[in-house]
Amino acid sequence: MPEVSTAPSLTALYAKAVATGPARRGDRLPDTEYVRRDVAIDRDHLAEYDRVCGFGLRDELPITYPHVLSFGLSVRLMTDPGFPFPLVGLVHVANSIRQERPLLVTDALTQRVRLADLRPHPKGKQFDVITETEVGGEVVWRETSTYLRRGGRSEDAAGQRAADLAGEPTATWRVPGDIGRRYAAVSGDRNPIHLNSLAAKAFGFRRAIAHGMWSEARCLAAFAERLPGQCTVDVEFRKPLLLPSTVDFAARREESGWAFALRSRSGKPHLLGSIR
Repeated sequence: MPEVSTAPSLTALYAKAVATGPARRGDRLPDTEYVRRDVAIDRDHLAEYDRVCGFGLRDELPITYPHVLSFGLSVRLMTDPGFPFPLVGLVHVANSIRQERPLLVTDALTQRVRLADLRPHPKGKQFDVITETEVGGEVVWRETSTYLRRGGRSEDAAGQRAADLAGEPTATWRVPGDIGRRYAAVSGDRNPIHLNSLAAKAFGFRRAIAHGMWSEARCLAAFAERLPGQCTVDVEFRKPLLLPSTVDFAARREESGWAFALRSRSGKPHLLGSIR
């Protein structure tokens, strides 16, 4: 269980990913788990994240913020020699967060990150990045981020569940063309498909696309004070959100919480989510 004393240099890790290129091959994930202790919250960084994603400034961390804090450890795992896929081109297809109580800007965090469950997907293979965040020795925040390595088809892959579009739109948002670059600057996620159209076209997209975690954060920011401190958020990332775009946000109250969606103006879902 290697311990990391500081956040890994994402610039160095991305350079390593580019140098390694598409040559990686394999059929199993490494069993390494990275641990980083005494993670302090940088208030200026938090404030910039809030501005980019639409959250108000509070002493409680946005529920998606620990993802940004642990992202460097995730990238380090996905650039280690035993990782079977090239980092560039991986697609984030789902995210699940369980929060036991709100995290505070004054909390000192311990984060643990590992990989799990390499399995088939209709468009290739998928796997999970598991992150646990502790305060005082207690796990208070857990995340499962699912990534897709596109390539080929698998008859054994399970089909995706039917779309639930969460009712009529409650808001319409204009997503600016630079949101990929702005979110990359605050999150460290500089996958080129989010930064410029030429790079995105090399991976089959017509234009640069928004980060899935920006889309999720923007949707959760729309709930403001209604988001409970103890909750589970599940999100599926569907149709890529091309930049710039105009999108509709919809939210519907349910017995167990909320269903929400981010859709194109034609009604196709970019994101489907629930809060329980």
